[in-house]
Amino acid sequence: MTNQDLPEIMPSLEISPEPAAEAVAAEPAAVEPVADSAPEPVIGSEAAPECAAETLPEPEPAAEPRVESIPEPEPETVPEPEHVAAEPAAAEAVAEPAAEAPVVATPAPVVLAVAKPAEIPVAEPEEPTESFADLLSAFESSHKHKSADGQKQLLGTVVSLSADQVFVDIGYKTEGVLPRSDFENNAEGVQPGDSFPVSVKGRNEERYYELTRHRVAQPRDWSALEAAFAEKLAVVGTVTGVVKGGLTVDVGVRAFMPASRSGAREAAEMEKLVGTEITCRITKLDVTDEDVVVDRRVVLEEQAREATAGRFAAMKEGDVLPGTVRTLMPYGAFVDLGGVDGLLHVSDISWTRIAKPEDILSVGDELKVRVLKIDPETKKISLGLKQLEAEPWETVPSRYQSGQRVAGTVSRLTDFGAFIELEAGVEGLIHISEMAWNKRVRHPSDLLKPGEQVDAVILAIKPEERRISLGLKQTLADPWLEVPLNFPVGAQITGPVTKIMNFGAFVQIAEGIEGMVHISEIVADKRLNHPSDALRTGQVVKAQVLAIDIEKKQIKLSMKQLVPTSIDEYIAEHQLGDVVSGRVVEAPAALVLVELGEGIRAICRSSSAAAVSAAAEAKPEGKVDMSSLSSMLKNRWKGNSPAAAAQPEALSSGQIRSFRIVKLDVEAKRIEVELA
Repeated sequence: MTNQDLPEIMPSLEISPEPAAEAVAAEPAAVEPVADSAPEPVIGSEAAPECAAETLPEPEPAAEPRVESIPEPEPETVPEPEHVAAEPAAAEAVAEPAAEAPVVATPAPVVLAVAKPAEIPVAEPEEPTESFADLLSAFESSHKHKSADGQKQLLGTVVSLSADQVFVDIGYKTEGVLPRSDFENNAEGVQPGDSFPVSVKGRNEERYYELTRHRVAQPRDWSALEAAFAEKLAVVGTVTGVVKGGLTVDVGVRAFMPASRSGAREAAEMEKLVGTEITCRITKLDVTDEDVVVDRRVVLEEQAREATAGRFAAMKEGDVLPGTVRTLMPYGAFVDLGGVDGLLHVSDISWTRIAKPEDILSVGDELKVRVLKIDPETKKISLGLKQLEAEPWETVPSRYQSGQRVAGTVSRLTDFGAFIELEAGVEGLIHISEMAWNKRVRHPSDLLKPGEQVDAVILAIKPEERRISLGLKQTLADPWLEVPLNFPVGAQITGPVTKIMNFGAFVQIAEGIEGMVHISEIVADKRLNHPSDALRTGQVVKAQVLAIDIEKKQIKLSMKQLVPTSIDEYIAEHQLGDVVSGRVVEAPAALVLVELGEGIRAICRSSSAAAVSAAAEAKPEGKVDMSSLSSMLKNRWKGNSPAAAAQPEALSSGQIRSFRIVKLDVEAKRIEVELA
């Protein structure tokens, strides 16, 4: 729009100067906001110069710079005359102030208000800028920790020591920690102030840096990876995810770790590794194909071996160590002593006899154990739990004596007896022969049951062998003490045959009391090869008591003493002084055994038998007087002198002679005779 177009527009608006003056005089403040406002003066400022161009030609130079400074709004100002023609009242209100001379100066500040915002974007590109990467690089270079050996290790200084860890200053805001097992003799010789190279593996739960005395690389490019692979160094990486067959690890580049080499036994353990920082070793590196394979298990195994060696070096027999039950077996429990496993045998768990470790222990239990034995060759450790308590057998001699009556619990039964627990760790044995007086026990279960409370009497104590002999039947009255009163010698008893042996038969006299009949005392008229030839088990017999031994608890019986024999009849039919005939069976010098009948024998002790034998054996001494032989014969012929007495014949086996009865013993069934 130009000034030449104004005459065509102005007649249509029919502007009156007087009403305009009145509007300016009535609202002088309304013009100032229009000039101060940035958006509104842009449109209004164009209309004001155009309307005043005909009456006041002086302001034209001021209107021209405004059109030149803002050429873009021209398309927006074109429709304004049409809009103003449609609304005459609004156009009059805007055009009326332009008719007065004092308002003409208002376009000058409007130009300044519009130009100010355009100055800011022009000045900003001229300021100097610096990228964030450059700032970060400068910060890292100024705070870089240089390693002790120029590689990837740091020089650490011991600050303090605890029971399990060594705190090391590595120059960071937070200290690092090393386990005491990484040092010889469990870090006994380490003092605050000692320095040595270390490597950072990561952070623990307490946010301390986990350190290692081995070199651990932290590669950032392929050259560092190749160096770590060539030197077989452990590298630090972050597990990024689980993939088929293993895990992905970020070691500066993307690497693959097989599941079998992750050190995890289950899939759940592998998932827990995601997002954690691990130490591993590069086992395969192909720069061309960008193929990297890492192994975490080999690093864990090396660390475990080093920890085991350190624990073995610091451990000695007799030490009391804390541990955690890791595995239970029928023969004992394996206890983790902090990287080293030891065996706690079932016999060393408690002084009380237990059947299986599960009765006392559970997996995960924390306990203290004593090191009993260490085998340096096999790396086996024997542990003991009961050794931490006082041994009860040390005070057994002072608390138990022979003959003392005690109470206990049946802990277990065997074929030879029952074990009775008197107290924790102290057991005694009741032998099967000490369970009953009057009953033969075939098995301890016939009388006792596990867990049963019983009373017993201590028979013997052997502390050095840890043995106590107990008796159950001793708590009852001994029936053998009444045997001599109830069954004296010579008494007749009746009872069943309980058992037959080669040497005789046992006969039950009373409940629990038996006597023995020797094979020679079963029958008197014949010789037996075996007791079963005349007896059988269960047969009721009569016998006579011959002898009683209370200490040995033995009773000798005889059956033949009660059976009438031929000798009894012979004694009943003869009297002292009777002359009988008999055959000499045996003829020693002073004792002759004579058989008077079948099964009847007598003893000849007379002095005549000895005299006869002596006379028969005697021989004449000197020479025979032949001169007197004729006179002797002459006198005997004439009958003047008696004939010489005949010499008795000496006794010998097989002779039949006459004997005189001199003694008859009915009870002993004994006969004594002499030559008649």
